[in-house]
Amino acid sequence: MNRSLPSETSTDFPRGLDQGLWFVPLGGAGEIGMNLNLFACDGKWLMVDLGVTFGDETIPGLDVVMPDPGFIVERREKLAGLIVTHAHEDHVGAVAYLWPQLRCPVYTTPFCAAFLQHKLKEVGLEDEVPVIVVPLGGRAEVGPFKVDFIQLTHSIPEPNALAIRTKYGTIFHTGDWKFDPNPLVGEATDFAALNALGEEGVLALIGDSTNVFTEGEAGSEADVRDSLTSLFAKYTGRIAVGSFASNVARLESICRAARANGRDVALVGQSLWRIVETARRTGYLAADLTFYEASEAAFLPRDKVLYICTGSQGEGRAALMRIASGQHQDVALEEGDVVVFSSRSIPGNEKAIAKVQNSLAKLGVEVVTAKHFPIHVSGHPARDDLRRMYQTIRPRIAIPVHGEAMHLREHTKLAKECQVPLAIMIENGQAVRFDGTKAKIAGAVWSGRMAWDDGEVVPFASGMLRDRKRMFYEGAAVASVALDEDGNVSGEPQLAVLGISDPLEGERDEGWDWVLTNAVNRLPKKARRDDVVVEEAVRGAVRKAFAPRRKPVVKVHIVRPYD
Repeated sequence: MNRSLPSETSTDFPRGLDQGLWFVPLGGAGEIGMNLNLFACDGKWLMVDLGVTFGDETIPGLDVVMPDPGFIVERREKLAGLIVTHAHEDHVGAVAYLWPQLRCPVYTTPFCAAFLQHKLKEVGLEDEVPVIVVPLGGRAEVGPFKVDFIQLTHSIPEPNALAIRTKYGTIFHTGDWKFDPNPLVGEATDFAALNALGEEGVLALIGDSTNVFTEGEAGSEADVRDSLTSLFAKYTGRIAVGSFASNVARLESICRAARANGRDVALVGQSLWRIVETARRTGYLAADLTFYEASEAAFLPRDKVLYICTGSQGEGRAALMRIASGQHQDVALEEGDVVVFSSRSIPGNEKAIAKVQNSLAKLGVEVVTAKHFPIHVSGHPARDDLRRMYQTIRPRIAIPVHGEAMHLREHTKLAKECQVPLAIMIENGQAVRFDGTKAKIAGAVWSGRMAWDDGEVVPFASGMLRDRKRMFYEGAAVASVALDEDGNVSGEPQLAVLGISDPLEGERDEGWDWVLTNAVNRLPKKARRDDVVVEEAVRGAVRKAFAPRRKPVVKVHIVRPYD
């Protein structure tokens, strides 16, 4: 596969990638989500995580966005394997879509392996991808990398930090984490392993920056469970709770709080049922918890039902948005009901969340968020957690990831305050070379984005997505011109304007008939026999008529008589 870089991309391709120890992020450095991390040791590569982010209004119709793996696809014969740290979509969500380009073994722990099987089955790869299940606290030898899995806590079972051992030193990749003294679901942080690693010596820590601006500690799920129990007691109408589907501990907390208040629980959203099945199969959800389908719960009394819903981030096709817009077939809320958002707002989703909440308010539904009541704790480390991690691991180098530019800069400052000798701020595509106890940015490689659209992986630079985005903002126009055997315009040309106002509407003398006919007539007779030339002349005339107000996508159909 020969991949040429777009001319506008500034790429200083690093020399020596086949020698020494390197770190190259292709996703998740300079953004929250869509993680893809690459490590190279003497020319062999290890990928850590392969996730997605979700589409926004900039390109309509896209639900799933992924990092472009083109750089490593070109070197896939040197790719020893992919390790997935945990089962969140921004770390595992792109595996099913991009694995056919990589075709390498996938290593992960039992819960994530079970979750990944659902994703692979959706695209027909469940029997093709070699998924190697690593036990909790286990080790995987992947090419020249010896990788120890270290148990941390997060908002999903089995979050793993990785001690990536090479002959040049050990890199500690934190994945997503926090310190929860009472996680309720799953094992607590393995401090013995962390302390041992710190004593052994760590070359570099590559770590989570999401909550670097939050003082204190992340907090415990146990506190949330108590708060939810108290909150639910206040209401006599229907209760709906929006939460991250993957947060198994939160699902159990909501169920326990509902049961304490005499309510039955219904799940609204397919991703919730998928997580429940995965959690039951791997032993992370108590057997005594039962769930109704939304259609069944519709027959329960208002004061006896609680819905757990997808869509806490305002996703357009998720349950809460459909409920708020009155379009859900099984769930209807009204005045006297309440919706509890037991989640945080992921940066960039604020407008979508506000839209859902305002729509609920118009229905007379009360909206409760973490601003009103302590019903959410983050799964990411706050500043005191980060300080404790640096004090424990004592790396020589810090490389912040999993954050936007402002998060990475602040994390870099914090690492230096924690007496880390060297902290490097990077972004996607930059290649960091380790040299003894030092490191530096030694060049850049191609990085970009791709989308999953109608069952296909599509580069963001594709003409289709460019046209879609342009049509969204600038509209479209479709011209049809019939020509006779001599290349003369036959009949009256037609032009349809879509999504924008017609600049020639009402024009009689110089309407679209005149514009299109004139565009053809100005061509030499020989040129009129060439469809490509005629199409470009018509397209230019249409664009000129819209200028300078609009630049629509223009499609031209040339119709000629049959031979």
